[in-house]
Amino acid sequence: MWNNGLLDLSVWQLVAVTLAMTHVTIVGVTVYLHRYSAHRSLELNAGLKHFFRFWLWLTTAQNTREWTAIHRKHHAKCETVDDPHSPVIKGLSTVLRKGAELYRAEAENPETLRIYGKNCPEDWIERNLYSRYPLLGVAIMGVIDLALFGVIGITVWAIQMMWIPVWAAGVVNGLGHAVGYRNFECRDAATNLVPWGILIGGEELHNNHHTYPNSAKLSVKRWEFDMGWAWIKVFSWLRLAKVQRVAPIAHRVEGKGHLDMDTAMAILNNRFQIMAQYRKLVIAPLVAQELAKADASVRHQFRRAKRLLSREPSLLEDKHQARIQTMLEHSQALKVIYEKRLALQQIWAKTSSNGHDMLAAIKEWIHEAEASGIQSLRDFADQLKTYSLRPHHA
Repeated sequence: MWNNGLLDLSVWQLVAVTLAMTHVTIVGVTVYLHRYSAHRSLELNAGLKHFFRFWLWLTTAQNTREWTAIHRKHHAKCETVDDPHSPVIKGLSTVLRKGAELYRAEAENPETLRIYGKNCPEDWIERNLYSRYPLLGVAIMGVIDLALFGVIGITVWAIQMMWIPVWAAGVVNGLGHAVGYRNFECRDAATNLVPWGILIGGEELHNNHHTYPNSAKLSVKRWEFDMGWAWIKVFSWLRLAKVQRVAPIAHRVEGKGHLDMDTAMAILNNRFQIMAQYRKLVIAPLVAQELAKADASVRHQFRRAKRLLSREPSLLEDKHQARIQTMLEHSQALKVIYEKRLALQQIWAKTSSNGHDMLAAIKEWIHEAEASGIQSLRDFADQLKTYSLRPHHA
């Protein structure tokens, strides 16, 4: 009886129960700690919030204020020496192997907690139990696992304790800034590891999140799936959650052929989707066209051209910059569309605080694009005019 615990489960039942418990932990991290506490992209029922606080105390020994502060600092200082866990700065191997240690080290920085840890729980139970005795929870969880599952409960407990340090602190914070695909060229190296955010509750969709950090929904493509968002929908249906913010929707009004302030603000709101469209509609076809015309002796220079010409400039290495320059020397058309891409990005970087300046700059950009003689660029300029903050004109 003792060897098998109170539940006396089969091997497959043990696997299922262990995965279910780790999944609850993941949901607590992604929905409560991440989307609610760090980014306030949704509101949660008080009882549900406390359940997650209690469960995370049992399974991770993580403190809401510490986790929230470290994550907010990661966004504020991303890919700089002040980023608590950037593989770009600290090395991928370090973040993969020592993600939990990096977290603990930053949690001991009082300035991080003071600056980035605002609006976190400071009630009686937080002060006198969760924060005061962080290891008591995981010890209690160990006793519970032993009682329920017997000797194998030690293994169940070990898996629970490793789940967040390995998957969240290691894989998401490490590989999520090193490998994978990018829907958007945000200013840091964040990537989407897979399009089906199930195992880590949607956190695998890291590029989407860094592009729209305040969105409660991490999936943006129709073929992407965010398990955390699925749970938020369930909680919303049960009236335990209320979504505050999601990524902006790019509305277009077919036939709209003039630029106004509504268009300018819609372009600003949807700038990342628009630059993704630029990659698809302008850069990709022109690269294919130029590659077909290129002499065999220089064709190798166009390898990965679409990706390099679309990449956020601050993330390009010197060798990539050199290859881009070589490509542009061989193709005037590529030179034009690359410079126009950089110019378009500069518009919202320099004028986003002044709508009238931005509108004037976009009008000038479109005029130059229409005069370029490059059909895909002219078509894209026409498409820009159709953006609107609303689905249709009232």
